[in-house]
Amino acid sequence: MNPNLKLDIFPHIFPQAFFERVKAIAEQSPTLAAQIKRWLHIPVLWDLEARLRMMERFPGYKQILTLSLPAIEFLAPHDQSPELARLANDGMAEIVARHPDHFPAFVASLPMNNVPEALREMERAIEKLGAKGIQIFTNVNGRPLDDPEFYPIFERMAGKYDLPVWVHPTRTAKFADYVSESKSKYEIYWLFGWPYETSVFMARLVFSGMMERLPNLKIITHHLGAMAPFFDARIGYGMDQLGTRTSDEDYSVILKRMAKRPVDYFRMFYADTSVNGSASATRCGLDFFGSDHVLFGTDCPFDPEGGPLFVREIIKAVDSLKLKDDDRRKVYFGNAIRMLRLELPAAPKREARPRSRPSRKKTSKKAK
Repeated sequence: MNPNLKLDIFPHIFPQAFFERVKAIAEQSPTLAAQIKRWLHIPVLWDLEARLRMMERFPGYKQILTLSLPAIEFLAPHDQSPELARLANDGMAEIVARHPDHFPAFVASLPMNNVPEALREMERAIEKLGAKGIQIFTNVNGRPLDDPEFYPIFERMAGKYDLPVWVHPTRTAKFADYVSESKSKYEIYWLFGWPYETSVFMARLVFSGMMERLPNLKIITHHLGAMAPFFDARIGYGMDQLGTRTSDEDYSVILKRMAKRPVDYFRMFYADTSVNGSASATRCGLDFFGSDHVLFGTDCPFDPEGGPLFVREIIKAVDSLKLKDDDRRKVYFGNAIRMLRLELPAAPKREARPRSRPSRKKTSKKAK
C-alpha cells in the first residue's frame, strides 16, 4: 500500500450533465440561482480537468466522490426526482470508470422524497453502477429521518448491503435565528445551523432506537460529528437524566430500554475530518469517536481557494497530532478501505539497483 495514500471520503462534485440540469432548474428558483452564481466561480466543483490538476498537487491523494448539495429532493418533486438521481449517479459512475486511479469509488444519491424509488435507485446504483454507499441529508424537505417511512433505507444499507450512509447537513436562511424574525441573518443558518442539523439528526436516531435496532448501521457524519465531540460530557451527564426537564412526555422508558448510556450510542457514528484544518477540533473528534471511527474528509472544493486549501490544511492538522502509525493509516485510508470493501492497486515497487562490489586495490609485490 502506498504510504502516502490519502482517501478523501467527503469531497463534492457536479457531473457535467447533472450540473447543466441544475442550472436549468435554477432559472425558476432565485435561491438556487444565487448558489449557481457562486458555484460558477469554483471550477473544481464541475470542471473535471481542473479537479484533476488540483489533485496532482498532493501525492497519493484520491477521492471517493459525493454529489454536491442541494439534495435531489430539494431540486425536484417526488415524480421527477428519481430521474434526476439517475442522471447524477450515471455521471458519477462515468467519472469513476474514466479515472479509477484518482476516484476509486463514488457515493450514490437518492430521491428521498420518493422512498420506493429511492430503494430502487439504491439497488441500481450499488449493484449495477458499483456505488460504495449512499448520501442523504439531515432532513427531507423539513421531515426528520427517524420518521418510519425512511426506516427501510437504513435497514437495507445496514443489512443487505452493509455499506455506509453519508450524512450531509442541510438548512437554508428560511430557518430564522429567532421566532420573531422571518429569516436567518449573517449566514448563521450555515455557520451554526448546519452543525446543529447534524447533531439533531444523530440525536433523533439515538433516542428513536434506530441505533439499537440496526447495530450494524454505519453512518458517516460530515464535519467530524458536529457538536457531539465538543459536548461529550453534556451529552453524557445531561442525557443520563433524560426526562427530568420534561413534564408532558415520559422519556424514562427510553433510558430503561437502552442497553447503554445515550452518549455511547453517539459514539457509534462515524465522522470525517472536515473541520477546516483545526488540529484541536480534529483531536477532540478522535478522542470522542476513536481512530476506528474517523475517516479523512475535506469538503473540497468549498474553501477560499476553491479546492486545495482544505486538503492542505486538513493534512497538516492530522499530521500535527503525531498519531501512532496504525491510527494514522486508519484515518487516512484504512477505515475507508475496510468499510467500503475497496480493492486498490498496490504501490509500484521500486526497481532494486544492483549492488556494486567494492573495488579491490592491486598491491605490488615488494622485491625481497
